[in-house]
Amino acid sequence: MQIRLTLDLPPGYRTRDVLAFHSRDAEGLAEQVRPDGLRKGVLLGGTPVVLDVDLGPGRAACSVDADGETGPALMAQAREALLNILGLRIDPAAFAAFAHEDPALGPVVARQPGLRIVQSATVFEALTWAIIGQQINLPFAIALRRSFIGLAGRAHSSGLWCYPEAPDVARLALEDLTSRKFSRAKAETLLRLARLVADGSVVLDRDRPIDEVTQELLAIKGIGPWTVNYALLRGYGYPDCSLEGDVAIRTAFHRLLGGDARPDIPATQRLLARYAPQRTMAAAYLWASLGDEAD
Repeated sequence: MQIRLTLDLPPGYRTRDVLAFHSRDAEGLAEQVRPDGLRKGVLLGGTPVVLDVDLGPGRAACSVDADGETGPALMAQAREALLNILGLRIDPAAFAAFAHEDPALGPVVARQPGLRIVQSATVFEALTWAIIGQQINLPFAIALRRSFIGLAGRAHSSGLWCYPEAPDVARLALEDLTSRKFSRAKAETLLRLARLVADGSVVLDRDRPIDEVTQELLAIKGIGPWTVNYALLRGYGYPDCSLEGDVAIRTAFHRLLGGDARPDIPATQRLLARYAPQRTMAAAYLWASLGDEAD
């Protein structure tokens, strides 16, 4: 069954950034990108759903194609996922005004107007992606993510695969993952998280206080501050994530500020503190600065 959703897009919306984020897996197992839009597969409440999005001037038109009934609950989930994958959670204008005269990021903001944080479709996707990608290079992380989807996800009737939910992952055995090049520690953390979410011990609802979510996640063996902050950024759209443990953030500060060595984690934490309570957008601009030819 198909239902249409429409969202307004702000002036200067950076369509190219959104498409680039969702085209990182060249094999397109769960995401397919075209010049004017994308298709994203995700399980929502156990139902395989494809979000087929056309991006036009000032508007995003999305066809929600579900292999099942599309009741109010599923449509609400689909709308939340759409806001995430289009990067519409955080308005960048406030940070642009705040950092306009900042010596480090002011010039980057001026060169990159309207930069947005594009997110994963669901909080669970963001959190599992953070675990999968930690401490490995991006191509290997993407390959592991593809295996993860193939093991725990489900194919939509259109053929596009849907990113799994916690119950789907909880059913896996450790060997299912370790036999696909997941380290034992990474596999154990993914299964531990999925089983806690599936049985209700950990609740990833977006309307919960962030400090409660953070404490709950940090109590899980294998999940540390970087993983939590990255998940808050990519899953919740939380505006004040502090990613001092991120190597790319530290490298960006080194390039922008100079010095003999890349700042360590405590120094990076102090540098990021001046951007509170908008450290998420600071991270976005620091990452963008690494690809900014004008730097």
